[in-house]
Amino acid sequence: MAQETYSLDKLRNIGIIAHIDAGKTTTSEAILYRTGLKHKIDLVKGDTGGATTDWMEQEKERGITITSAAVTVYWKGHKINVIDTPGHIDFTAEVERSLRVLDGAVVVFDGKMGVEAQSETVWRQATKYGVPRICFVNKINQIGGDFYKSLDSIHKRLSKNAVAIHLPIGFEKDICGVVDLVDMKAYTYKDYADHELTVGEIPADMLEKAKNARSLLVEEAVQADEALMEKFFNQGEEAISEVELKAALRKRVLDGDFFLVTGGDGRGVIVEKVLDLVTEYLPSPLDRDQGQTVGVDPKTGNEVVRKASDSEPLTALAFKIATDPFVGKLIFIRVYAGKLKSGDTVLNATKGDKERIGRIVRMFADKREEISEICAGDIAAVVGMKDVTTGTTICDPAHPIHLEDITFPDPPVSVAIEPKTKSDQEKMGLGLSKLVEEDPTLRVHTDEETGQTIISGMGELHIEIAIDRLQKEHGVETNTGAPQVAYRETIRGTAEAQGKHVKQSGGSGQYGDVWVKFEPNEPGKGFEFIDQIKGGVVPQEFRKPVQKGIEETLAGGVIAGYPVVDVKATLYDGSYHDVDSNELAFKLAGSLATREGIKKAKPVLLEPVMKLEITTPEEFMGDVIGDINARRGRVDSMEDLNGGAKLIKAFCPLGNLFGYTSDLRSMSQGRAASSMELFSYEEVPPNVAQGIIEARNTK
Repeated sequence: MAQETYSLDKLRNIGIIAHIDAGKTTTSEAILYRTGLKHKIDLVKGDTGGATTDWMEQEKERGITITSAAVTVYWKGHKINVIDTPGHIDFTAEVERSLRVLDGAVVVFDGKMGVEAQSETVWRQATKYGVPRICFVNKINQIGGDFYKSLDSIHKRLSKNAVAIHLPIGFEKDICGVVDLVDMKAYTYKDYADHELTVGEIPADMLEKAKNARSLLVEEAVQADEALMEKFFNQGEEAISEVELKAALRKRVLDGDFFLVTGGDGRGVIVEKVLDLVTEYLPSPLDRDQGQTVGVDPKTGNEVVRKASDSEPLTALAFKIATDPFVGKLIFIRVYAGKLKSGDTVLNATKGDKERIGRIVRMFADKREEISEICAGDIAAVVGMKDVTTGTTICDPAHPIHLEDITFPDPPVSVAIEPKTKSDQEKMGLGLSKLVEEDPTLRVHTDEETGQTIISGMGELHIEIAIDRLQKEHGVETNTGAPQVAYRETIRGTAEAQGKHVKQSGGSGQYGDVWVKFEPNEPGKGFEFIDQIKGGVVPQEFRKPVQKGIEETLAGGVIAGYPVVDVKATLYDGSYHDVDSNELAFKLAGSLATREGIKKAKPVLLEPVMKLEITTPEEFMGDVIGDINARRGRVDSMEDLNGGAKLIKAFCPLGNLFGYTSDLRSMSQGRAASSMELFSYEEVPPNVAQGIIEARNTK
């Protein structure tokens, strides 16, 4: 396929986001099929060889998406970069980093279930990044599938500003198309093998419903423009032309708080109507933030603005690292301004180093097409850059700019991992470093006390997949310990402490003396250092070492050696010696003050508490709730779902949830399902804390 140039207004960068098993990947497959990139639709689960965007072995085995995959398709004069993202909460970082660089998103809902737990999570992530969305209610052709109930659940749980732009024709297995409320035509098809939609009149039994739905759509649309609203009130709905209606709807969608809703079956030709919505209503790079990208000059700290144009200095962000078995390290890059050409020398603004660009490829999931450049607004991958990590800014060396980093939550689950044989030791280190490079929520460190290698992730499945990849991609056989919880410590009181380090050993000695006040910080604010030294009792050059000494000591708390979080430390007094004082002495003084101060400031142990959502048939509700209570959980609310199922929302300590998925299946005959995500860190009850501390101290 030859490299073609598309004007920025004809370019779309979109993500497919949803709860696990809502049908994102099948929808992506249908998009490839309908745009001519595939000759058949591969199913996610089945014997057809697996979906294009689920190309990893672990994805094929489990029938779920683990890593976001990029494909480029062409539709009615538009170029669309599509990223199919994972739905499982353990891989939510993949959604996070994809949304950071995307302009729009298609949110897919399971038409049998409506809004589910992870639907809410990805919706919040899209809102955080201000990503305009359209909604696709999938699977309404299946038993229990209901477009209107799903739309109602979107209104109840996500947004009242979600309005149907299409109404489905038929019900469940008889679904055969949609009524388009803009042009008031029926678009139908015979079956999935049908290659085109037939345009016709709206069925007589749907005409009244369609007219009412269109009136609501027009009422919402005219709010985008005062002149149009006036015209609507004075002359009525008929006075609003199709062109005016589309322009008004697009304006409202681009505002990011109004959502068009369609429905169908992700395998069918109805995906053509979804593609039409993407090109007509979702933003181009020129529409997001008025086509501007804001960063800072790394040297001066001043704000820098770049326009989405090929003529601007290069400004780009690396948002994903992947290891390709054929070409090596792939860095996925979104270019915001300028052009990135093969052979260019660029600046890594995050590290301050220069690098030369080698090969550039456009990705079609696991297949590649070599291209010579990436233009403004586009997404592609570069082969083999060395010091680039997720969130690295790449720019023109003559015009440096640093874009906002991508931040990720700390992983709450850890396991000890060791190679089965001595020969696996080196391979394990190399394999783990590659996995960590690809996945910023996977962390690896060595426990200083035990010498064990500890791997941390977002959940049990996340770690299980990483260990599986270590074996299959890097040939490393490993033994793993039981999952461990990432506890934290904090303080509930205020205390002042002196840290004084004095050492005389012939010649010049060491002298550092500080007084530090420790007090609780707001939850989630982390560590904050406040310098209140007056009159130079501690010289300026020694205050940073004091801060460093405090920070390093907080990394291992006083109760059970877990990191201390959400603490304010105020340096307010001290003394120094003209000859014996140095940076090391004051760093040690800061450390001594911290050990003493934290002990006196009522330290407590914190545990990660998970937000748990369980969908269960009503007959198992009693068992499920009893089990949650037995795990020190608390039920927050219960809701009725389609088909007599119940949704239970609860909060439960992570330490009591290992193996919960299997236990839930056992108590519900395999009919209940759950999802969980980190909610907050909360204080551990004293009797439970004692057991945790004793277990920690006996290691």
